[in-house]
Amino acid sequence: MILVTGATGNVGSELVSALAEEGHRVRALVRDPRKATLPAGVEPVTGDLNEPGTLTGALSGVRAVFLLPGYADMPGLLTRIREAGAERVVLLSGGSAGGGDMSNAVSRYMIVSERAVRDSGLPWTFVRPKAFMSNALRWLPQLAAGDVVRVPFPTVRAAAVDPYDIAAVAARSLVTGEHEGRIHLVSGPESLLPADQVAVLAKVLDRDLRCEGMTEEEARTEMEATMPVEYVDAFFSFYVDGTLDESQVEPTVQEVTGRPPRTFEQWARAHAETFR
Repeated sequence: MILVTGATGNVGSELVSALAEEGHRVRALVRDPRKATLPAGVEPVTGDLNEPGTLTGALSGVRAVFLLPGYADMPGLLTRIREAGAERVVLLSGGSAGGGDMSNAVSRYMIVSERAVRDSGLPWTFVRPKAFMSNALRWLPQLAAGDVVRVPFPTVRAAAVDPYDIAAVAARSLVTGEHEGRIHLVSGPESLLPADQVAVLAKVLDRDLRCEGMTEEEARTEMEATMPVEYVDAFFSFYVDGTLDESQVEPTVQEVTGRPPRTFEQWARAHAETFR
């Protein structure tokens, strides 16, 4: 049995589907089993990852766990996982964890989570993806209102990756011990500017879209309306100060899965109806 936390999220939903299609027994941790849409045969379970004591049923008989970072009691959570008899943990982390900057709020919770996993005594694999292609879904309100997409950090390139490919790497790491102790840096096949992504969407949707870059002041104002200031500061550190470079294309998807990662155009075509 494999337990997938965050089972309805961008990566988790893809991972549940990938594992189920391969015939693995999968348990999906969800908030409300009545509302969760899961593949046939997948067992929905509930529990609070910030309260490890609520996970006894979810962890029963589990041999591998896909885990998200940043929970309040990571050591306690990992102790529960180890005591349940799990053989390995695959942690979804991020590239900034490798820099070790504890002053950065985003990096810090990933670094702390990775340390807890290393110290748990469980065999582990870390998956550190670049920016998600699915981040483009945040443009939906603008696309519904018109043909102009305004973006923060317009000069920053990223080798963004399809969550489908992140899940594929995580799936291989969950079902075999070959990836234990490894850190997988996961990217897409090309490094694109936000304007490049908008141009691809224009082609796929057959619309005359235009990308406009926000000023730093405009970007900060918009971001502070939806997230804590320390997180906004973290992203400005990444993309204005240049402490995180997500432009490098990595060979990981090809090496782990035997096929190339999906392009942004492939992702956009797969989600075209959502944008329409």
